[in-house]
Amino acid sequence: MSRTTFFEVVLCFLQVEVLDANTREQLCFLDKVEPHSTIGDIKNLFNKSYPHWYPARQALRLDPKGKSLRDDEVLQNLPVGTTATMYFTDLGPQLGWTTVFFAEYIGPLFTYLLFYFRVPYIYSHRFAFTSSPHPVVTLACVCHTCHYIKRLIETIFVHRFSHGTMPLRTIVKNCVYYWSFSAWLAYYINHPLYTPPSYGELQVNYALVIFAMCEMGNFSIHLSLSTLRGDGSRGKRFPVPTKNPFTWLFFFVSCPNYTYEVGAWVSFSIMTQCLPVVVYTLLGFVQMTIWATGKHKAYIREFKDYPSIRMAIIPLIL
Repeated sequence: MSRTTFFEVVLCFLQVEVLDANTREQLCFLDKVEPHSTIGDIKNLFNKSYPHWYPARQALRLDPKGKSLRDDEVLQNLPVGTTATMYFTDLGPQLGWTTVFFAEYIGPLFTYLLFYFRVPYIYSHRFAFTSSPHPVVTLACVCHTCHYIKRLIETIFVHRFSHGTMPLRTIVKNCVYYWSFSAWLAYYINHPLYTPPSYGELQVNYALVIFAMCEMGNFSIHLSLSTLRGDGSRGKRFPVPTKNPFTWLFFFVSCPNYTYEVGAWVSFSIMTQCLPVVVYTLLGFVQMTIWATGKHKAYIREFKDYPSIRMAIIPLIL
């Protein structure tokens, strides 16, 4: 009886071999790993042998060129035998998402203001610390500033991040994108030779109303998604409209936060009638369409009852 118990105890453990994905060199061999251990647990055990490779830097795969395993995946549910072979890749230095978004959003916020206040060495010295005679320039500055302040508030109080970190090299690339584009469009909007929109106040006012509605809609969607992700008691669900009218766009698209974001920049383009803003809006639309399409396909794969009428980002079209 005691012999049977001994073998049952032995058989309930697994072994995990971790190899370097490039050299195939064995980095670590973990013995007596419990079957219900997660990939996150494996990373923590691996980290004890290599303290400089903290869990966020680790990518573990069952195939050297395969997909990285999620931290919440359970070892016994993976297609492995009594000895699981995993391949390790160093993802490089990582930063938390809160730090990432602060770096991305604070830059454009202050960069734009440098051009709005026309600090010296940006334009001619005779325009230093002067202001534009066109009200739309001040209005554009208010809209741009409110947009990024809203993003910072969402980063602190609203967003719940599904992935803990981002590679340092990626945040550098993102900051260059956001900061440089902010400087580019701010340079022209606040330029002493800037000319206001063709249809004057009518064009500006209509664009302002659309901008405000899209900003409120974007914030409402982020609040709704935050509530959905925070409700772990009901399991996984796809987002649905609520009593808030701004969330009714969920009837038609999977990612209305991107729809509202694009709408805000389209209205900003109309308000300022500035080519750099149009270019920035177009590039943003392309990127957000890629993100929305990926999320839309993920919803369809995960939920069999997912509404067929929904599109990714543009109702009834895309």
